[in-house]
Amino acid sequence: MNKIIYLFCFLPIVMACNNDDPGDVVFSADILNVRGTRYSESKNSIEETYSNFIETLNANQAISIIAEVDHAANARAVGRVLNPTKIVFFANPNLGTPLLQKNQLAGLDLPQKVLFFENDDALVFAMYNSVAYLESRYQLQDTTTLGQVSVAVENLTSAATESEVQRVSNLIVEIGEGIITVESTQNFEQTYTSLEAAISSEENFKIFAQLDHQANASSVGMAIRPTKLIIFGNPNLETPLMQNSQTTGLDLPQKMLVWEDRNGIVKISYIDPLYLQQRHGISGNDSQVQKIITILEKLAKAGAGI
Repeated sequence: MNKIIYLFCFLPIVMACNNDDPGDVVFSADILNVRGTRYSESKNSIEETYSNFIETLNANQAISIIAEVDHAANARAVGRVLNPTKIVFFANPNLGTPLLQKNQLAGLDLPQKVLFFENDDALVFAMYNSVAYLESRYQLQDTTTLGQVSVAVENLTSAATESEVQRVSNLIVEIGEGIITVESTQNFEQTYTSLEAAISSEENFKIFAQLDHQANASSVGMAIRPTKLIIFGNPNLETPLMQNSQTTGLDLPQKMLVWEDRNGIVKISYIDPLYLQQRHGISGNDSQVQKIITILEKLAKAGAGI
């Protein structure tokens, strides 16, 4: 999908470091102590909070929404029950391309996304991955647009919730933590086409969005090597994880990044389900997680032609 995607900036451009000062520590409840995230408790209902967010995006001509996924509605469609849980994906090649130029693998966590959910206590939250999380996971130090991204997403979230944005106690992770990469035996287009076909052939799987990072970079006069993201999911497999730990919705639906490195080697990268289990404190559900592991391995191999 060669869609030009724009983000926003509510405050003057921030050229310095990001807004995740490690000295400003806020300890949160367990449900919100998801490593690498920032969050805000809303003063409004989830419907109002989400609508505020979407309306703000739509009111700004510089913004384009890639995908909206209603996890709770998807759960109902397969006869399962999940508290209100929605995620929206949005980005800007002017801000995101410098991150991809620094490390293509960052395309696995781009475009930006914010999760909205109402928990068992009827408390409503908005949550997103912090810039410090992206910086540490993908070695994005000294990428000047990180600060702009941090300010913009924080202001969007705060406006929607009418509350300040908080941070968890630990924002950083190890380099490449939780990422599985498979080398392909095929060229880039063959790999992506094979992966797309493999996903489409899986029962109950749906492709929510496809994003051509290279085309988007080109649209704003910047260049990166071939890089495409495909976002897909299966509520039969994913809903039990969110029923166990609702914040898992931040890392769902599943994503796979197809990219060609500087040596011309084509790779498929995706998030290890065991990492999601650990990050979101999912207890039990081991058999469900193993099923997801098996399917993702199968899809990656099919795309890689191995």
